[in-house]
Amino acid sequence: MSIYAPQTAEAQARRTRAGRVVAVLVLLVGAAILGPQAFASDGATEPAAVDVYAVGSGETLWDIAAARTEAGDDVRDTMADIQHLNAMSDTALIAGQQIYVPVS
Repeated sequence: MSIYAPQTAEAQARRTRAGRVVAVLVLLVGAAILGPQAFASDGATEPAAVDVYAVGSGETLWDIAAARTEAGDDVRDTMADIQHLNAMSDTALIAGQQIYVPVS
């Protein structure tokens, strides 16, 4: 005597449908979690014109940004641009370090 009861076609179809629903839900949840992170951006942007700059002894990011900031513009915005171009988490610089700076 078998411990498993014979399955009807209806029970098999129900289980198959339930499996498909679970698979679709898993895919949707995975796309919702991973999708926005994988494709997040600020939108389409023009490539930025940059120069490579060698940091001098005693120079600060403020000094470098101030020299490249147009009159009337905010130096902090230029600093943020330089940090973004160089993936800098802070404003620390080392003499001799080469960084990208926006063309003024």
